[in-house]
This record gives sequence, structure tokens and C-alpha cells, in this order.
Amino acid sequence: MAGFMSLMCCVAALTAGTVTADAKELSITTIKQDPYIMSKGPELEGYCIDLISELSKRLGFSYKLQLVKDNRYGAMDASGNWNGMIGEVIRGEADLAVAPLTLTATREQFVDMTTPFMQTGLSFLLRRDKASEGSSFSLLSPFSPSMWGGILIAFLLTGLCIFLVGRISPTEWAEPETEEHSFTLLHSFWYLTGGLTLQGAGPHPKALSGRVVSAIWWLFAVLLLASYFGNFTSKLHSSKQLPVESFEDLSNQNAIDYGTVEGGSSMSFFKNSKNPVYHRIYQHMERKKSYVSSMEEGIRRAQEGNFAFIGEAVSLDLATARYCDLHRSQEVIAMRAYSIAAPEGSPLVKNLTLAILELSESGELTSLRHKWWATSCVGADGADASGALQPHDLQGLFLFLGLGLGVGLLLALLELVSRAHNQAKDSKKSCCSVLTSELNRRFGSKRASADQEDSDKNKA
Repeated sequence: MAGFMSLMCCVAALTAGTVTADAKELSITTIKQDPYIMSKGPELEGYCIDLISELSKRLGFSYKLQLVKDNRYGAMDASGNWNGMIGEVIRGEADLAVAPLTLTATREQFVDMTTPFMQTGLSFLLRRDKASEGSSFSLLSPFSPSMWGGILIAFLLTGLCIFLVGRISPTEWAEPETEEHSFTLLHSFWYLTGGLTLQGAGPHPKALSGRVVSAIWWLFAVLLLASYFGNFTSKLHSSKQLPVESFEDLSNQNAIDYGTVEGGSSMSFFKNSKNPVYHRIYQHMERKKSYVSSMEEGIRRAQEGNFAFIGEAVSLDLATARYCDLHRSQEVIAMRAYSIAAPEGSPLVKNLTLAILELSESGELTSLRHKWWATSCVGADGADASGALQPHDLQGLFLFLGLGLGVGLLLALLELVSRAHNQAKDSKKSCCSVLTSELNRRFGSKRASADQEDSDKNKA
């Protein structure tokens, strides 16, 4: 019995020692990169912060975060010394490196890395107008579908307005009983079509109200055509660039510059690759010195245009989710993975690997991906991203047309009221009755007009 108690005491002591060792506060180095590590006031947030939190709950350790001093991921210099997060882990300045850290053979020789928590590959990012191909309906592309709809509505309303002005204005149609009305509804639309082609179609309005509506429409047509041809010329010029859809397309052209982050694993891939296409890409970047210092700079240059930023697909997906004017190539090469780095021989690696596998199997890693890669481009109009003009771009032009139509109708009514007033004075009738009679003659049936005349004669 005494021997059994001694054995239990030894096991308890060993267990306590293990817990104490595991319970020590771990120093974790990381690097800021959206959406893995981001600042939120004095705190940090992001995918990797949530990942560390889940791992600490499962394994029962506490930790403190520190940002890498030289803002680098980790590469070996010519003298064999490592910089970045990998260097801090090797020198014992950090127990773990948790970040979008690519698992490579070179890094694995100097540190231990866990099973990957995310898979990715290399792709490139372009502005949409540089990546798009010509369309069979390119003649319609300067305007968005909603813009074409707005133009159609403006055409129909203006045609109806000219038709009404032609009927109301006594200068345009003096004697409804004897004269033929020139501006029928069909002729009104034909007249507007002539204005759109800058040719005109007679007969032209004679009244001031009709001429105002006509002049407003002609000015609207001229400005609309100027906007159309200006945008069409711009899109035609940009479409002369060959569509770039793959790395081979990228390497076979010189119009668009391209580059990747200097000193990163993407640069190393192209430098060490034996593939002639990838090696040609590396030679171009070396010759033009088209590297960027960070992913943020690469995204900014891609947005400015005429630059393709080469990076890891999962990070580029985040950029396209946030900036709807960017497009990621569908080609993904050099599949790779992100892992957590620890010093060689660290007992933490196996436990972290098991915890990451459990998070993957339970769907937690997928949930984190959906949380931090949520897109703001869902439901965005594709035409807007492609540079097509929207109704709000020419909002002032449509308001100008609407104002002109209102003024034209008002002038036509004033012309008719003035005539009714003069007739009422001559015939000693009320102005309202004469105005009603005029409106019946112009818009009512001939029978109604005849009945009104008979009634007037009987009263006389």
C-alpha cells in the first residue's frame, strides 16, 4: 500500500510539472496584414487572432502578442542569417510565429512548422478594364442597362410632350375643325429620332413652346452623344490591350507591368523555377525592378492601372472582395500553405497540429474564412465596375431635359389661355368656358365639339 501511494505521488508530481511547463506564457510574433492581423484601437483583431484564441482554449496556454520588429516574414540573407518572424523564432525571441506564413522547404530546415491552417497558391490581380475582353455588344457598353432604360423613358416622355404641345398651342394648330394636325404622336417620335441622328425631320414646330421643347431635346441629344462617343473611345482604347488571363499571357506582353513583394516566397518561387514562362516573369521583374515593398502597395498600383500584382490567391481574394474594380486571374499556380512556426524540437508543434486538424474537421476554420473574407461587392452592378455610364453620372442632363419639357408645356398652356382670353373678350363669354371649349376641340371628339357649338348658339 505504501508503494502504491508513493507511485501515485510521483505521477502527480510529474503531471503537475507538465501542466506548469505547458501553462507558461508563450511569446507569439506576428505581422500586420489584412485580414489576418489588423489594428482595432489599441487591440489587434483578425483571422489569426481568432485562430490563436481557439488554439489557446483547446490547449490551455496563455500568450502575449508582439509585432515583428523588421516587418518581414522571414528570409535568409547572403550570410546565412534569418530576418523577420522566422529569425525571431530561431533566435529564441519568440515561441511561435502565427501569421500568413508560407510553409517552404527552406524554412522547414531551420524551424518546425505545423500542419497548414490554410491552402492557397499564386495568382495575379488586375484592374477590371485591363482584364476584360471585347464583347459582341460592345456598342452598348458605354452606357449601363439602367442608363439605356433612362434614355428610352426620356425619349417617350419628350415625344408625348411635343405631341401635347402641338395640340395645345394655337400657334401650332389654329383651327382644329379645318386644319390637319401636323404633330401626330408618330411624327413626334420620328422628329425626336431625327434629332438623335443630328439630321432633323420636318415639319418643325412653329410655336414658341414647341421650339423650346425642340431646342432642349437637341441640346440633350448632342450632350448625350458626346458622352456616348467619349466613353466609347475610352473603352475602345483600353480594349486594344490584349486580354490577360494567365501567367503566360502576362509574360508575352509588355504593355502591362507586373511585380510581386520583394524578398517574399512568391519572388523566390519565380527565381528558382525551371519553367520558362515563370523564369521569364522573374527576368522581367529583375530588369524593370517592378517589385513592391508590401501587398498594400501592390494593390494600390493595381488600382491605379497598367500594373498586375502577383501574390497569394487567398490574399488577392480579399482585395477583390473589398475593391470591386479589381479582378483576380482564375489561374492559380505553385500551391502552398500557411502554417505556424516554432523552434526546432518544440513540443508545441504536435499539439498545435492536432488542434488545427480538429478545427478543420469541425468547420471552425471555414467559419473564420467566411467571417473575415466577407465581400462588399455582392449585388454590385457589373457595368459600374466596367466603366459604363450610370444614370447618376448624367443626372444633371436628365433634370435639364425634364425642366425644358415642363417649360414647353407651360408656354403652350399660356398661349392657349391668351387666345381664350381674347376670344372671351370679343364674344363676351367667360374665359373658363372658352378655354374648356378649346380643350374639347383639341382633345375631345368632333361630336363633342359640335354639341358645344350648338349649345353656345342656343345660349346666344
